Amino acid sequence: MAAKLSPWMIVALLFSWAIAGQLRAHAAAADRPNVVILLADDLGFSDIGCYGGEISTPNLDRLAAGGVRFTQFYNTARCWPSRAALLTGYYAQQVRRDSLPGDRGGARGERPAWAPLLPELLKPLGYRSYHSGKWHVDGKVLAGGFDRSYSLEDHNRLFTPQNHTRDDKPLEPATADANYYATTAIAEHAIDCLREHAAQHANQPFFSYVAFTAPHFPLHALQKDIDRYRQKYLAGWNEMQAARGKRLVELGIVNQSPAAMEPEVGPPYAFPDVLEKLGSGEVNRPVAWSSLTDQQRAFQAEKMAIHAAMVDRMDQEIGRIIAQLEAMGQLENTLVLFASDNGASAEMMVRGDGHDRSAPAGSAATFLCLGPGWSSVANTPFRRHKTWTHEGGIATPLVVYWPRGIQAKNELRHDPGHLIDIVPTLMDVAGGKLPVEWNRAMVPTRPGTSLVPALSRDGALGERSLWWLHEENRAMRIGDWKLVSEKRRGAWELYDLAKDRSESVDLAAEHPDKVSELEAAWQARLEEAQRLAGAE
Repeated sequence: MAAKLSPWMIVALLFSWAIAGQLRAHAAAADRPNVVILLADDLGFSDIGCYGGEISTPNLDRLAAGGVRFTQFYNTARCWPSRAALLTGYYAQQVRRDSLPGDRGGARGERPAWAPLLPELLKPLGYRSYHSGKWHVDGKVLAGGFDRSYSLEDHNRLFTPQNHTRDDKPLEPATADANYYATTAIAEHAIDCLREHAAQHANQPFFSYVAFTAPHFPLHALQKDIDRYRQKYLAGWNEMQAARGKRLVELGIVNQSPAAMEPEVGPPYAFPDVLEKLGSGEVNRPVAWSSLTDQQRAFQAEKMAIHAAMVDRMDQEIGRIIAQLEAMGQLENTLVLFASDNGASAEMMVRGDGHDRSAPAGSAATFLCLGPGWSSVANTPFRRHKTWTHEGGIATPLVVYWPRGIQAKNELRHDPGHLIDIVPTLMDVAGGKLPVEWNRAMVPTRPGTSLVPALSRDGALGERSLWWLHEENRAMRIGDWKLVSEKRRGAWELYDLAKDRSESVDLAAEHPDKVSELEAAWQARLEEAQRLAGAE
């Protein structure tokens, strides 16, 4: 006959079971990988060294050499939709963060309750979450599940921001003598959060979301960084594009030469007075470099030198973040992902504090944009730029590094993927499940898929179906076929991306049935997005 337990023994057993349960939970949390997402702003597909660029990026190159690089990864063509896709796992239109015909949404749209951000999904798995840099998501940062935040809301200044917050509380505007530079400040906050985590929360995994504002305009960089590139671009954009294209083929990232520059394609938005403000050295079309005046060549070469300096400095700061992870003993079990929110920008405007032609280019008193000539180089080997849904607007590098979790080293992955895949991927590696209910509302199925199989083997994801819509620029990719149109011309173009990633040969007239098939698929995705955008 079993011995009868006294009340005190029962209490002791319950207490021991509770302690054991807590220890198991802590052990499971400790086994989960940390996650660091590094997001660039307006970075071109080939701007970093491991993707064929001539800009010095040794830290990103190190991550690529120790992990995998995706050659066909995509964003949404614009900053705020990409951030919504990255942090929710939905197409931005589905969660009202990009516009739909006749429906609410866009940059000021508010997500439905069933679309929580990634930190809210990770929190039940024991994660603490930290945000550093650009936000551009609806709502306050901490309300989105982050435990700490430095948010740079001023997108017109990298030296003296007037609008930035810490933990959602306003900070004083930065002054000219504060020695402030946005890229460094963003990285410094990320490092501070990591140090705090090591000191106070070492038994928990962490998610660090580092959203740089570089190399988005205005072209602001430290003069010592610009000096490293002052002579680099005097050969001009035609020669630099050809050199990048050659390296991309040698690296195996693409299998064809770059698309020809399009001298008739200028900035996506018209600012008629911009050339007058910037002076006679500026041009707003990617015309032949040989046709430019000496003054224009010097002006343009200096602009690209500033862009390169911004990318270089971002890489230096990424190196400091990596060093902090090493100092904590956490680099081996940290999943690091690097991507860009859209392609390089052909936009040209003057905002913020205006443009002082007499000030050193790249300083706080200037406001320069990359423009379509150098944007074409940054997006090599593709056509078009940010806001377009041609490959130049939506293709991003994706570097994935995780020593404990990825056996592959310095390998390429040609599987198509999209920012909508990040949430399911991270939930997969963290050992969690995506919710089917949130705040008593049923959660719609996310359109993405986990990239984990592709981290082990190329081709593991099979045929993908991906959809785009931004400002009436449309695209649909199924397998290697891509249908795309731009709002100014409207007609569908069809490309076989297996042979023509640069979208140089339009096959629409030869394959009308394929056009109809992909157009019907695009329309079905649109209707699904409209249905979800209206769901409470």
